[in-house]
Amino acid sequence: MIQQLENSNLDVAKQIFNVFQNAYKIEAQLIGVVNFPPLSRSIKDIENSKTFFYGFSENGSLGAIIEIAIKDRRLEIDSLTVDPQYFRRGMAGQLIGYVLAIFEFTEARVETAIVNEPAIHLYRKYGFTEFKRWTPSHGIPKIAMSLKRKM
Repeated sequence: MIQQLENSNLDVAKQIFNVFQNAYKIEAQLIGVVNFPPLSRSIKDIENSKTFFYGFSENGSLGAIIEIAIKDRRLEIDSLTVDPQYFRRGMAGQLIGYVLAIFEFTEARVETAIVNEPAIHLYRKYGFTEFKRWTPSHGIPKIAMSLKRKM
């Protein structure tokens, strides 16, 4: 079941934090880095965030989260994480499909590490195409992808 998460609630922020930590530790291993910026995000950061969080729950447990922002008719996917115990159940794809369906936008954007082939493949499945590659100051080469929609 997908529902919006009230990240300003401390208990909910803690649940989001736990999924983020579990998922980002695996992503850091995939990328091959020790200092992975998303792992430094605190519960307080999540609690104070003005972005929107949607969660996929199964049997009362939060298994996956998508975090988005809407800016000038552009939907930005800031994070998409799946707790490792829920891998390969289609939760990430369902969350992407959900936000693409419920929000009006002219363009959706997402960024990920260039070596994160599973994420890139998933976004391509939903019609995202690459528009930029670069290496930010943290040193992890990234790819930006977008999906244009006519309104």
